Amino acid sequence: MNLLTKQQIAKETRESIYAAHPSLVERFGENGIVHTEKDNIHHLDHLETAYSLKQPSLFLDYTKWLQTVLESRNVGTHLIIDNFERLIAILPGKVKLEEEEFMILCLKEAIHLLDN
Repeated sequence: MNLLTKQQIAKETRESIYAAHPSLVERFGENGIVHTEKDNIHHLDHLETAYSLKQPSLFLDYTKWLQTVLESRNVGTHLIIDNFERLIAILPGKVKLEEEEFMILCLKEAIHLLDN
């Protein structure tokens, strides 16, 4: 995935999150908006690495770490799940089909991990 595509996906995901949860602006301010987009770049970086190595477990390990970090910053697991669900909806058609299928599988497995 090229950088421009990654940035577009991250921006679209951030816009979708803040449209659905306007209270996040009050809670986290402008800094939260910036970090949400950066976080999505990181999610995509980790998905891309997992894909290149054909190792979904790399993304699941990242997800566990992410949950710990974000919970320490008072960001609930439900917001991570919401973010990953939005990525699942936004990814189709933006990357090669094989990569898309792998990434969506990883995101679904991560949601399952977070939901238990």
